[in-house]
Amino acid sequence: MNNEEQPNEPQRHKEHSLASSLGQNAKLAQNANGGIDVIASVGGPRGIVETVLPGFVFVMVYALSLELSWALIASIGLGVLFMIVRLVKKSSLMQAASGLIGILICAFAARATGEAKDYYVPGFFIGAGYLLAMLISIIVKWPLAGVLFGFIRNEGTAWRSQPARLRRYSVATWIIIGVFIARLAVQLPMYFADNVVALGLARALMGAPLYAAGLWFAWLVSRPAKDIQPEQTRQ
Repeated sequence: MNNEEQPNEPQRHKEHSLASSLGQNAKLAQNANGGIDVIASVGGPRGIVETVLPGFVFVMVYALSLELSWALIASIGLGVLFMIVRLVKKSSLMQAASGLIGILICAFAARATGEAKDYYVPGFFIGAGYLLAMLISIIVKWPLAGVLFGFIRNEGTAWRSQPARLRRYSVATWIIIGVFIARLAVQLPMYFADNVVALGLARALMGAPLYAAGLWFAWLVSRPAKDIQPEQTRQ
């Protein structure tokens, strides 16, 4: 029996090491009460602005001018401005840099086809990629919500050996998957209908704000039973 289990031990060690690494680098934050700080977890107020505003400015400039070039210049210029502000304030450049790279990729996609709506195409592929990764994580019984939340709850990966916790984290992961499904369900029809303005507004509204809401709900759903009992007792 021991000999049969032994070959699996290195694999288990690799899986747990990978899970720990993902948890440590997820940049999820807790508030003073031990709950998840969703605003900080999605980059804080500045991070939300840096994520949402360039795409919003792009669609507004395009709606007013009907000129793709001006819309791209405005979006890229705003990304560069965010970088300069962070340089001046000597704060972390990682989020602004990744945001600028994302803007440049979107701009390239739109410029390559000459279609303003294609500015949003990279986001579809990124969202679909995250959705697929989370689906796979549930199938292999490593639900991503458990990997991320388990680390900041000091559960590590011990929750995997507890069926109830595994189920809760699977449900929590489904909630986040629901965010990505909702985005695709709402935005893809707008894309194929060539409704650029509606698509841009939907992308802004269903970006960081919707993800933050999904993250918060997933956190609540996946709470350990010991965190729920006091509320039940009061009732």
